[in-house]
Amino acid sequence: MSDNFFIFAFMRKIFLISCFLTLCLSVSISQTDFRIVFYNVENLFDTTDDPLKDDDEFLPRGAMNWQAWKYREKLKNITRVITAVGGMQSPALVGLCEIENDSVIFDLTRRSPLRAQDYEYIVTNSPDERGIDVALLYQRHQFNLLEHHEYEVIFQDKTTRPTRNILYAVGKVINNDTLDVFVCHFPSRSGGQRETEPARMDAATLLRSKVDSLFTIRENANIIIMGDFNDHPDDKSLFQTLKARSLNYHRSDKELYNMFFHRMKERSFGTYFFQGRWEVLDQFIVSGNLLLEDNSIYIKGKEAQIFKPDFLLEEDKTFGTKRPYRTHLGPRYVGGFSDHLPIYLDFRIR
Repeated sequence: MSDNFFIFAFMRKIFLISCFLTLCLSVSISQTDFRIVFYNVENLFDTTDDPLKDDDEFLPRGAMNWQAWKYREKLKNITRVITAVGGMQSPALVGLCEIENDSVIFDLTRRSPLRAQDYEYIVTNSPDERGIDVALLYQRHQFNLLEHHEYEVIFQDKTTRPTRNILYAVGKVINNDTLDVFVCHFPSRSGGQRETEPARMDAATLLRSKVDSLFTIRENANIIIMGDFNDHPDDKSLFQTLKARSLNYHRSDKELYNMFFHRMKERSFGTYFFQGRWEVLDQFIVSGNLLLEDNSIYIKGKEAQIFKPDFLLEEDKTFGTKRPYRTHLGPRYVGGFSDHLPIYLDFRIR
């Protein structure tokens, strides 16, 4: 056979391999999944005294007898949860609340087993009296952070104790779409749900103003809000003030939708167990644009999930059911994970 024949055969083989690789790459890009997780990690404190904050409970000689080995175990437990929620790959974004400061997030991402997952992070610096903050972990190859800010909640009632700032981040995903992300930890119900409701409504008013600004400047706003709101989807702060609707409402790209609203009445559905019943305090709220499957980034299956594996639960003998396996039960150390369950949702990116 001539040399030309072998050259032709070789070139044809190279061409077919190139076509195959191109096809694989295009399929991979068209089916990219992007997972977002939110988790209230229940009092992630270090063991160092902050003289400007009321962190005395979580010191080696404090009420919780918070020792260095317990802190290290807590970091390992959080790593285990984030890894388990991610499944085959690390979540692209992880929102965390009830963390003390940027020091504990540094330890989590650099000095615990989570360092293998190569997360960057941003953390608020809130006026909360105990020093409680919120954080966002992100993977740079999945989320290119452009800018971030934090917004302090100013209460109408000036006697209300300061709370956690709202964290805002904007970045680009793999197809160059912009994603606007808020991480929240609204004021607690300590003192009574009705008595503390105005504080959460003030937080929701601030958040709604920021969302309205994005709807104004973005032609196609891709907004994701995640947090522990200390309210249910149908409470005033979220339904009336923030105007986060159920997925059963008519869809509009300029409205907000609560991914758990329509599931509230399901038995044993919730992220937090209180006095024998599950409550939906941890939620995802999204702009309508993200529910449209013809959008270049959209929520897979139009649903969010509560991560509820057996290892995150323990028996509740009082109520004959299971509850979150937490770190402390009162002042008693039980060595679990958190009093909340994590939540997650998946985006499909074209």
